[in-house]
Amino acid sequence: MDADRIIGSAKEMAGGVEGTVGEMAGDAKTQASGKAREAAGTVQNLYGQAKDAAREAADTATSYAKDAYEASGDTFRDGTQALSKKVQDNPLGSLLVAGGIGFALALLMSRPARRPPPSRWRYYG
Repeated sequence: MDADRIIGSAKEMAGGVEGTVGEMAGDAKTQASGKAREAAGTVQNLYGQAKDAAREAADTATSYAKDAYEASGDTFRDGTQALSKKVQDNPLGSLLVAGGIGFALALLMSRPARRPPPSRWRYYG
């Protein structure tokens, strides 16, 4: 629990008591001061609640991210094992696929760079 919530609740309660005392005594100044203190306490309490909610949301997000990070190692390991099993089951097919990927990469890397089309308008000046 945030300290602002505790202090805000205390101010709210003290303001309520002060307002009631002012009302009973017929003192408008004390009554108004109590209402103002009560309102300030309410605002501070709400501020503390918002800080608690933000802290809780951040903790939850951190927990989810940590869980996802820890699970990603298992997923990578499982994928690697599955790929290894496929290669062991069909070595010739794996070799052909790897060769095809290598050939496609070689074609992409050996192509000349594209030139922009020539401009239709030339400036002779």
